[in-house]
Order: sequence, then structure tokens, then C-alpha cells
Amino acid sequence: MKLTFAQQSSMGPRPNNEDWVGHWEPENEEDRITRGTVLALADGVGGHGDGEQASQLAVEVALRRFLEVKPETPARQVLWKMITAANVAVYDRGMTNRGVGRMATTLTVSIFRHDELTIGHVGDCRVYLIQNGRIEQVTADHNYAASQVKMGLLSPLEAATSEMRCVLTRSIGKEPTVQVDFYTRTVNRGDYLVQCSDGLYACITDDEILEIVTHATPEEACKQLIELAERRKTSDNLSVQVAVIDSVTQVRYYRGLPVYDEPPPAMTETELGQVLDDRFELQSVISRSGMASIFKALDRQTGEIVAVKVPFMQFESDPAFFSRFQREEEIGKMLQHPNILRMIPVDGKKSRPYIAMELLEGKTLRQVMRSYGVMPVADALKITSQICDALAYMHDKGIVHRDLKPENIMLLKGGGLRIMDFGIAKAEGLRRLTFAGFSPSMGTPDYMAPEQVKGKRGDARTDIYALGAMLYEMVTGSPPFDGANPYLIMNARLGGDPIAPRKRNKELSPHLEEIILHAMEQDPDKRYASAAEMKADLDAPDNVPLTGRHERLRPPVVWKTKWRTARMIIFFALVPVVVFGLMYLLYNHPWMKH
Repeated sequence: MKLTFAQQSSMGPRPNNEDWVGHWEPENEEDRITRGTVLALADGVGGHGDGEQASQLAVEVALRRFLEVKPETPARQVLWKMITAANVAVYDRGMTNRGVGRMATTLTVSIFRHDELTIGHVGDCRVYLIQNGRIEQVTADHNYAASQVKMGLLSPLEAATSEMRCVLTRSIGKEPTVQVDFYTRTVNRGDYLVQCSDGLYACITDDEILEIVTHATPEEACKQLIELAERRKTSDNLSVQVAVIDSVTQVRYYRGLPVYDEPPPAMTETELGQVLDDRFELQSVISRSGMASIFKALDRQTGEIVAVKVPFMQFESDPAFFSRFQREEEIGKMLQHPNILRMIPVDGKKSRPYIAMELLEGKTLRQVMRSYGVMPVADALKITSQICDALAYMHDKGIVHRDLKPENIMLLKGGGLRIMDFGIAKAEGLRRLTFAGFSPSMGTPDYMAPEQVKGKRGDARTDIYALGAMLYEMVTGSPPFDGANPYLIMNARLGGDPIAPRKRNKELSPHLEEIILHAMEQDPDKRYASAAEMKADLDAPDNVPLTGRHERLRPPVVWKTKWRTARMIIFFALVPVVVFGLMYLLYNHPWMKH
């Protein structure tokens, strides 16, 4: 199996990093086939001695044991030897350093061999597998919140915000023996693995992980995930490992001996020099994700240099992916505006699915915001006004974007901007997309309107709310709502309002604050009625009448979180009382005295 792999670890807001990541990659073909590739991640338990030492020791011992085991040993046995060796090493170190106290850590190890992924897992780090555009959490969390979910005491959403999520039920080094969970999955070319610590996944939804990982290289995906968690004010260390499978080796047996085959490349993907439909000559690769490639191409019909997005063949038959891909093109063809990405129409039937579009050179708004921190007000107003202009045009045509965010705005080198990614936009006359549960296709937590959080599809005012949230972040350097995880961020806007922008940036004018809060009203009927109306205020902010919106802001209500904690305390306090009472009644029942 061949992989493209990256990893990153950050201390976040902590004074030291108690996470540790490690990997081993084969240097020759024989080791690649027989041993495979291994990734390991550990999250030290700070309350048990020196968590930093525990995590490093666990990973180093596990990887050393991996290389000591005979290559032909089955992957599960290899993992058992690796994890038990790590457990003994951490336990012994903790017993030796009595002054420090017992040491403990989590440990999750993944082995890629042939066409299989095999995982050994202890603790609450996670392994996600992305296949065919869908994400699966493979590992189970070994913490009290997960146990409470199994007992029916908490819902999965409550568990994500529970304080008991930080209390482990299983770890490395706590006892001389350890119970290990094992998982095996068959994998294919184009699949992704994401291995991460709880400091990261607690701040990011599974669907956000899916979107970031499948739209970037592993190295860039690691950076974006760490950055997003830090932007959401994570309180923990952050570690993530991302691997995309480039090819798999299939094993078959002939007269009892293994024979390893590299499956032939699928019919294959588009290649440089290829000409699609006698028109688009593919010249170079702009980017590749796990689901599609974007090529720089020559349009022989017009002589223009364009971009061509081609999905991998394995996704062409996937209804959900193809539906979103097709929708992006259909909506793009309906829009001809200088601030909206221009699609290039293709006459006749295509030989395969692809989208031709103008070639953009520049930076996303997110990249620009990252470099500024707090953006100059004049620049922020100009950008927001241009977006408003495009939104007004879109809304007049009955199209709502529904996922406006800085990543979907491209600021061009020569000036101007483009709104991109209409894959989940709502358009009159087009078939409605169906979503199950929360999905980034219904918005991104930092920019979702309250009605989206409630599960409604939204209208033009939903885009206005998202734009107000983006403007808020541009001029303050912070998103409107903070929270320990994305669910709290989403729920905060249902029970209250954002902090007044001028409390975060005193340099802002009351008029700009009025514009932002008007766009971000919780009730859609109280927001700007149209993007054109908002644009008029942005172009002449000093003329905006002040209505005292900042004085009517209500902080988000947190009573639900407090009640959940109180409920758990009451439950565990009452259990022994009830048990004692039942035993007393049973013992004193008349039939017990005979």
C-alpha cells in the first residue's frame, strides 16, 4: 500500500504539549508489502504524573516493538505486541518515579498493509475513515461520557459537551495489563484516514473534517484542522495525522504461497496532455483532493486558459457526490456576474463529468484574514459591499448560497473577488437536496444562521446573516460566538446574541456595529430585507441611523449545560440512596422475618 501522509501537533493554549505523534514508513518495496506503514498517536493524561513523558514513551516503545516483530506476523498480533509493550513501559516508568505519580496516556495505532487498515486503540483519540465521500468514526471513545451514552443517560450531542468526556475509562500505563480494541477495514485507492486527539475533534464536526480533508493535500489539511480548532479557542493540545491511500496491494495465494498484485489503475483518471471532448487540453495540475482533480487547461475553442474540475471515476457513480457536483455546474451556468465564479458552458454531451470554469489567481478571504488578524475597516467594507452586490444578483434569480464563509470567497490578484462553491445552494426550479442530520452542506458552525441550526433550509436572509458574521470576524479578529465545541457555538446563537463588536475592537464606529448587528439579528424578519439594502448601508456607513442594537444584546443562555451537569450529579448521588432504601424495605418485609 502506498500513502501520502502528513502529521502535525500543537500545544494550543497549554504551556506544554502532552500529545505525541509518530510513524514508520518502509524504505523498500519488500517492507512496504510485508510490514506496511504504521501511524501512532498518544495523548498523555496530565492528572497522572508526567503526561508528556507517558505519551512519548508509549509511541516510541510501540514503534520499536513494531520493527522487532517478524514481518509475516498478522497485523492484529503486531498491534497487540506494540500496545502491551507500551503499556508495560509506561506502567514501569510510573512505578519507578513514585515522586511524579502514576503515568498514563492514550494510544491509538494504525497499520496499513496490503488492502487493509488495522487499528489498535486505547483511550479517547479517534480514527476516522473517509470512503466514497462519507466519513465514519471507526474507534469508540473510552471515557465516561461515552459510557453514559451506552447506558442511555446522555444523547451523543450531550456527550460531546459533557464534562465527563475528559474522564477516561481505559488508558495505557494505569495497570500492568490493558484491554485493547481492534478494528479492521478494507480500503481502496482514494480513501482517507484521519487520526486525531480529543483536543481537535472536540472543536470540529465530523463533516467539517470530511470537507477539509477531501479538499486539500494531507499537509494542508493538517494545518487547516489545527488552525480551525485554535480559532475556536480549544483548551487542549492538538494533534492530527492524515493519510490518503494512493494505491493498494492485493494478496492472493498460489499453492500456499502469497502473491502480491498491484491492481491496474482504474480506467484511468484524466492525464496531462489529454483533450476532453476535443476542446479542453489539460496542461498542468492545479490541485488534487481525495475526490477530484483541478487542471489548468487550454480551451481550444476560445484560446482561453481555464480551470477544469474532474471527479475521480469512483465517485461518478456515487449519487450524493454526483448530485452536488452537477448542482454546482447547473447553478453556475445560471449566474453571470463579475463577483461570481464564471462557469464555461459546454455544448453537447460530455464524454465524462467535468466542470470548466474561469481560472482564478489570488487568495481566499480566509488566507487574507489570517495574515491581517484584524482587517482594516475600509478593506472589510469594500469586500463586504462587493459580496452584497453578488448576493443581490443571486437572490433576484432565486438562488441562496447557504454556505457563505471566507474559504468560499476568492480575492483576485488583479482586484475584485469571486464567490465560489454552489454545491449545496438552493435554487428555484432545481430538485431539492436531502440532508440527514447536521451537515456542512447546511452551513458552517461559525457562520450558520439560527434558522439553519433549527434545521430549516433558509432563504436570502440566511446568506445575509452569514455575511454579517464574516464582517464581524474581519473587523474584530474573532468569530461572533465562542464555544468549547461546534455544537455549543451553534446553540449559542439560538439562546442569545454575539458580543458587541465594539467591545472586541474599540476602534470601530457605532454605525459599523449597527450594520453588523442588523445583519446578524436572530429573527430573520429583523435582518436586512435584502442584500441591496445592506450594501447601501455599507457604502455610506456614516448615514446609518443608530437604533441602540448593541444595548439590546442578550448573552447566550447556558442553563441547559448547567442543568445537564446538575442532573448527572443528582443521578449518581441518588443511586446509592435508592439502592439502600430498596434493600432496607426488602429486609424489613414481613415475609423476610419468617
